[in-house]
Amino acid sequence: MLPGFQLNLLVIYFIYGLAFFSMGLLMLMEAGRSPLLAEARMLRPLAAFGLSHGLHEWLELFVLQAEHLGATLPQGLVFFRLGLLVFSFLSLLAYGVQVLRPPQKLAALDAWVGLGAFTVYLIVVNFLWAREPDFWLRIRMADALARYLLAVPGGLLAARVLQRSMATARLNQRLALAHALRWSIAGMAGYALLQVFVPASPFFPASVINATLVSQTLHMPVQLLRALMAVLVTVGLLRATQLAEEERQQQLFDAQQAKLEALQRVQEELVRREHMRQHLLQRIVVAQEEERARIARELHDETAQLLTAFSLNLAGLEKRVDAQPQVRDLISRLQNLSRRMSVVLRRLVHDLRPAQLDDLGLWAALEYLAESAREQLGLEVTLHLDGPRRRLDPLVETVVFRIAQEALTNVARHAANPHAHLSLQVDADVVHLRIHDSGRGFDVDEALRSTTGVGLAGMRERAEAIGAQFSIHSDPGKGTAVEVLVPCPISAPLHKEVSS
Repeated sequence: MLPGFQLNLLVIYFIYGLAFFSMGLLMLMEAGRSPLLAEARMLRPLAAFGLSHGLHEWLELFVLQAEHLGATLPQGLVFFRLGLLVFSFLSLLAYGVQVLRPPQKLAALDAWVGLGAFTVYLIVVNFLWAREPDFWLRIRMADALARYLLAVPGGLLAARVLQRSMATARLNQRLALAHALRWSIAGMAGYALLQVFVPASPFFPASVINATLVSQTLHMPVQLLRALMAVLVTVGLLRATQLAEEERQQQLFDAQQAKLEALQRVQEELVRREHMRQHLLQRIVVAQEEERARIARELHDETAQLLTAFSLNLAGLEKRVDAQPQVRDLISRLQNLSRRMSVVLRRLVHDLRPAQLDDLGLWAALEYLAESAREQLGLEVTLHLDGPRRRLDPLVETVVFRIAQEALTNVARHAANPHAHLSLQVDADVVHLRIHDSGRGFDVDEALRSTTGVGLAGMRERAEAIGAQFSIHSDPGKGTAVEVLVPCPISAPLHKEVSS
């Protein structure tokens, strides 16, 4: 033993087992995550080795206590401990055998190599047992052979696998991970070489090179050196798993950032397209109103003048025809027809582009609209206008007027109720238009889906063209309400607009 203090084998076995068991848990958890440290199928054998070998060392601790107390151990427990040791070394060999894999992977290579190694082990154990009748010597020989035939090659191959992982990490510029794996490589290689020092057994080289030689030469049990190597392996792999987890977190963060940036780009593109659509709708509304104004001017300037000239010519013709009553009646009917055409033409010109909307603003235009609805559609409109009588943006005035016009037309056509309410509320930063009736109502969704809902779609598009909120509420038998909310600052006062 080391001079100055007495090493406690129980503590050594406990730390020895704890180190490998912790490593097994680490590798088991790492196998269930994304393959940054290694693929899951590669880590599972290493996890199995750590868990089973840690349990074996704790069981060895129990056996030492029992022997110290003079208790007789059942043979079943002894065989179970030996089986646990062999299984742990086979798992380590299965992990290390991955370094022998060719570029074209062979199916179940780990299992075939493990089965072959176990078969060789059984053959050699049976050969030596046939020459030794003592049960405890047999167990010691089987323990030694497991370390010679399974642990040494398995540990060295496992160190080679870790070295290959370190080279890959260094190639990928993951230097911190490579540094952490270097400690595990050293620990695994040292652990493999220390398996040469087996319990003293009646066969060469176990009879010469064994644990007793280490104890006598270094004055410390070989289990202490193995425990140090186990701690070194576990600390290195613990650091490696921490670095792998940090990389996973960084990858997740980068993926989330990329997703957020992509979503932001999509959102910006949607906003840009929405602005483009709104601009196009504004241009369409402006173009429609300009075309309406042009047609109204042409009707007023050309067609109305032609009708006036036609009426004057009829009046002159009537004065020259005195003795022909039939001709005078025909001329009179033509004059009446001409006057009616003039009235219809004048109303058409007003409907195309009301002069009140351009000259006096939205308030006067809505008053004209309510009066026209009474005269032309037979609709009693209750008008409520609230707020400062000031001019708004021309496009806003046009859109609000057209929506009100279309809504009143729909009431006259479909509501089966001669009463409607029109209200306009103008505040400092919003214009609120509402038209409602108590008619028969309809299914809004069905009307918007059908081809007959063109008027509703037109009102919605006009509202969207100026960034307004458009809503329509209706149910069969409960009437209909159309509302428009326009975010719009008030423009110049009415008298300034009129004077200009």
